Amino acid sequence: MSSSAWRPVVAIAGATGHLGQHIASAFLSSPLRDNFSEVILLSRKGAVSARFLESNRHAHIVIRKYSDHDLADALQGVQVLVNAVGPAGHSFKENLVRALPQTDVQVYLPSEFGVDHYVHDFPHLEWDQKKRHVALTKELVPGVKICRVFCGLFLEDSIGPWFGFDTRNGRYSSVGSARSPVSFTSLDDVGKAVASLCSLPKERIPEVAHLAGDTHSIAEIAEIMQGAGAGRVEVTDISLQKYKDETTAEPSWDPAGYLRFLMGENRINHTLTGLGNANELVNPEEKHWKWKSLRDLAKETEGRPWKDFAWPPK
Repeated sequence: MSSSAWRPVVAIAGATGHLGQHIASAFLSSPLRDNFSEVILLSRKGAVSARFLESNRHAHIVIRKYSDHDLADALQGVQVLVNAVGPAGHSFKENLVRALPQTDVQVYLPSEFGVDHYVHDFPHLEWDQKKRHVALTKELVPGVKICRVFCGLFLEDSIGPWFGFDTRNGRYSSVGSARSPVSFTSLDDVGKAVASLCSLPKERIPEVAHLAGDTHSIAEIAEIMQGAGAGRVEVTDISLQKYKDETTAEPSWDPAGYLRFLMGENRINHTLTGLGNANELVNPEEKHWKWKSLRDLAKETEGRPWKDFAWPPK
């Protein structure tokens, strides 16, 4: 997993966010931490939460404070930059990229970590902004390697009513075919995969990495959850084209409705017969960790993830 000639200094932006905390924890964990000369967490406040410190209490944590006007200074000595800033931080992301020409950053992982929107045939405000961000990065620092990581859907966040999984009442609604494969990756596994990628020799780090902790269709997920105690789960289909036309009629920042029809279009299928898969690159034969599966989630939740979540939210 590591290279004796490449133990880079890594900086992580957004290290205490929803996904970022899992990425940061992976970089700080043993044995992954040994692959890096230093792991730096960028913080506007110069501090991280007590909860993060407690969950990583055995790690040596280095924090660099920054402002939008001194990002280049905060990145001095950094060779790898991981951007885990969420969707509300586009202004900061642009400032971050505009600082890169004054730094030694050689590898940049932009804030992707979702579905591969480069295969989409429709506009979406959030994903279009991500495309512009990568284009700006290529323009400003053409010599920096950009690695875009797409992990499909977050395993822990996805089997809920916002994606048509009414786990409380045992009703799953699929936009399009319920037999279309869908890829999921747990938050912890995304973090480990990102840390593993960054430990590779620079020439082996790919420009695009699709991950899939597990891949199953909605119909198969219903069977998995039934086997874990959900009881009978009814699966119904919704007309894909009608749903897609209605969802894409007006520009939106909200991805949920779009992700539902993307499942049916086979565009969140991160397998070798789908959009591709980098699992063996980051975790060959699962020698470094075991990917969390839908069966693991089903066992943890007795087949009913998010069953107590009020939907729709008030």
